[in-house]
Parts: sequence; C-alpha cells; structure tokens
Amino acid sequence: MSEDVPHILLIDDELIALSNLTHVLEKEGYTVTACKDGESGLAAMQSTEFDLVLTDLRMPGIDGTDVLRHIREFTPDVPVIMITGHATLDSAVEAMKAGAYHYIAKPFRLDEARGVVRSALELRRIKRENRQLKERIEDLSSHASIITQDLGMQRVLETATQIAGTDTSVVIYGESGTGKELLARFIHQHSQRSDGPFVAFNCGALHEEIAASELFGHEKGAFTGATATKIGLFEAAQGGTLFLDEVAEMPLLMQVKLLRVLQEREVMRVGSTQPIDIDVRVIAASNRDLKAAVEEGQMRNDLYFRLNVVTLSLPALRERRDDIPLLAYYFMRKFSTIMERDVQEISTEAMQRLVDYDYPGNIRELSNFIERAVALAHEKTLDIEHLPQNLGSLSVTVFKPERAATPSTLKEQETEHILHALKMADGNRTQAAKILGIDRVSLWRKLKKLGIDD
Repeated sequence: MSEDVPHILLIDDELIALSNLTHVLEKEGYTVTACKDGESGLAAMQSTEFDLVLTDLRMPGIDGTDVLRHIREFTPDVPVIMITGHATLDSAVEAMKAGAYHYIAKPFRLDEARGVVRSALELRRIKRENRQLKERIEDLSSHASIITQDLGMQRVLETATQIAGTDTSVVIYGESGTGKELLARFIHQHSQRSDGPFVAFNCGALHEEIAASELFGHEKGAFTGATATKIGLFEAAQGGTLFLDEVAEMPLLMQVKLLRVLQEREVMRVGSTQPIDIDVRVIAASNRDLKAAVEEGQMRNDLYFRLNVVTLSLPALRERRDDIPLLAYYFMRKFSTIMERDVQEISTEAMQRLVDYDYPGNIRELSNFIERAVALAHEKTLDIEHLPQNLGSLSVTVFKPERAATPSTLKEQETEHILHALKMADGNRTQAAKILGIDRVSLWRKLKKLGIDD
C-alpha cells in the first residue's frame, strides 16, 4: 500500500454502479480495488491494507452489515461508508449503530460522494498518525534508556548488570536529577523480576501517617476517611521491585516499620493484625551519604546496614560532559515526537552553551532546557535564542573535596547548595525546588532540618 495514494475497497453487486464509482474514484487519484460481492471483498482484505471501504448494504450472501462487522473486529481504524438503493431510516440507523462512518443512498450526487470519501480518508489519516505517534511515545517512555559514553558511567552500568540477577539490596547515590530512578529501572529490567511491576515511592514527600498507608496499605475503617480497603505499594510491587527514593528523608518511626518488613518479608496493613507475605526487591536511593545520616541520628543504623549491601554512585552531569550532546539529541528527538515538531539539529553555538553549563539539576535540568527549546523552535534547528537567555551567565558552585585543610561537612555543602538555588530563584521556593530536582515539600523539610527555614 502506498502511503501517498489512498487505497479504497469498493464492494457492490450492481456491476454498472461498481464500474461507474470505480471510474469516479480513480479520476480523483485514488487506487481502487473493485469487488462484486462480500465474499471477494473480505478475501481482498486478507492480502491488502485498505484506507477506506465503500460497500453496498444489501447483497446476496455476505452483505454490507457482515463486511462492516468484520472490519470493526479486525481493522477498526478503517472507516466504512455504506451504499444502498434502499434508503430507509431503519437501515441507516442500523448501519451507523454498527460503526459505519457514513451512509449514502443511490442515486447519489458525485460531489456528495467525493466529499464523503475525502472526509473519511482524512479521518483515517488522523487515526493512523495518532496511533504511530502513540507507539513512538510509548517506545521512548517504556525503555529505561541510559545513554552514555562516559567510562565512569559505563562502569556503574556494568556493576548494575552484574547484581541485577540477584535480590541483593542496593543503594543508589547521586545528586537530584542524575537518574537514580532510571538506574533502578535498568536493574529491574535486567533482573529475573522484569516481568513483575516496578513501583517508585518518594520517602520524603508525604506525612508519616499517609506514607504508612501508601507503603503498607490500610483496612476499611482503620482511620477517618478510610472508606475502603487499600493495598500498599509493597503489595502492589509483589514479584517485582520497589524503589524507595530519598530514603534518608523517611521519619524514624517509619524506618522502624520498614526495617521490620525487610526482615520478616511480610507487611501488615494499617488497622490489620493479619500479616501478608511479600516477595519484593527493594532498591533505595539518596542524594546524601547515608552513613552521615546515621551519624547525625537521622537514620537507623540497622536499616542502613540492611539496605546498604551494594552501593552505586551516579556521577553528576558536569562530570560527564561528553554525554551532554548525546543526551541533548535524545531529548530533542523525544520532545519533537511528543510535540509533533520537525526539529532535527542543534546549532554549534547552542550545543557549546549546553556543554559549558554546570547543571545543578543534572539530567532533569538538561531535559527541561531541551523541552523548552523544542516548544519555542519553529524551524528544524534548535538555536541559542531557544535556550534560557541567562544560561551562559549562570554560574554554579561545584562542591569538590579540598586536599588541604579540613573539608566542609556534608551539611555545610548542602546548605550552601540550597542557598545558591534559592538565590538563583530569587527566593521562590517552588522554582528553587525545580532547580534542585526535588518537590517543594522535600525542600521545606531540608530547610527546616538545616536550620535555615524562616
């Protein structure tokens, strides 16, 4: 089937009408396959993909209604136009209810027939393009694509692949936006649990009671508002992987409950006394040193050792600058597909601007830049004017340990980093949270914990 020339199937047992309509449609530039009965029409559909079917309603043997039912079952995107010399209201209603696109009666005006055919083919084109677009978007979003040529990042992936086949607990370290959840998905997809669910939970995003309900589930009537039994995320992840992001932000009481679940391999819903066996692999992540969190009394020592069997550390994007062009083009193709834009290139000047930036928000921030640029671009090349105007003038403090003297503590580094983000956002906490790659509630918790909340 040519994608440029629509292919139409025409079925009519009146040979004169069949010949005349074939001639009209071919003069319009369409490819036409003409069949004199329903049997030969269905046979043609077995070997050829059609963009439109016009069929007589009443025919001996397999009639137009049978043809319509077959199309609705096997090729529902193909519109069907019913043609009949028996123009009754009942037959029209019957055809439309069965899924016909339109209904025209013999004798029909040629202009009317041409208009209905053009309209039906346009519907077919839109449905096909929407289906193809959806498939491309699903393909982009369903694969845990980790794009890299950086040697350090490749070593992380090698280790992740090696431990994926085990049920060993893993902690992934990395700044916000470095792709901790993506790496967790990578491990899941390379494990024997890949057919099971992957469930993610941000440990610092919710109040303690709500977090308990989310993780462990609750029984009907367990608390005010619990109008029905709800399974928790541990149960939802049964046979698969549960990803606990920012695990160091979890309240201490919740840590006790989590430790018990990990030790006993069973969960108890809020308001229940009946334990439920679970088979779930837990992968935790943090943007801070969990050992330091233990020393500061913000994380239980026993939970730390339970989780911290294998550690994987993701480098910041500024430490893998060779990956920036690869990632930039990946995001350009992704967002061009989603937005239906024909952006194909990134100018040399724009790419240099992207490579020179330090990315406090890491890959998530680069993704935001490219998404914004694709939305603004009206030509095939993404250029400097499509990037944030102050991108070239933004400077970011990069924390590196000093060889001489005593290095600053993690708390001091985190405080300075958050204050810098707030300064960049002119004090706007919502914007600062976006820069840091965390939600506003997590930022509020950090400000309070660091003693810089006003």
